[in-house]
Amino acid sequence: MAAAISAGILGRGHRMLLRGARRPLSSPSGGEARVTRVLREKFPRASAIRVVDISGGCGAMYEIHIESEEFKEKRTVQQHQMVNQALSEEIKAMHGLRIFTSVPKN
Repeated sequence: MAAAISAGILGRGHRMLLRGARRPLSSPSGGEARVTRVLREKFPRASAIRVVDISGGCGAMYEIHIESEEFKEKRTVQQHQMVNQALSEEIKAMHGLRIFTSVPKN
């Protein structure tokens, strides 16, 4: 079946079945939970933290959204440096990281 998929032989219905085999979006992977826990510890004033494994579940790449007062009056590059520093150990095992930061609107 893998050879058929890579050769593009299977019809659309089969591809849909394979896509449906992914884990549900409502249950975070172990990596997502771990990264979220670290960010909650490092950014205790965060009003929102969302971590999504965008590597298909293998933990190689994450997308992170953080909204925190701690980013107030900091440039975007400084905000991202703060996140990178907070995740310095976790980043060693990653291939990529997308970071989106913001300050809560009052």
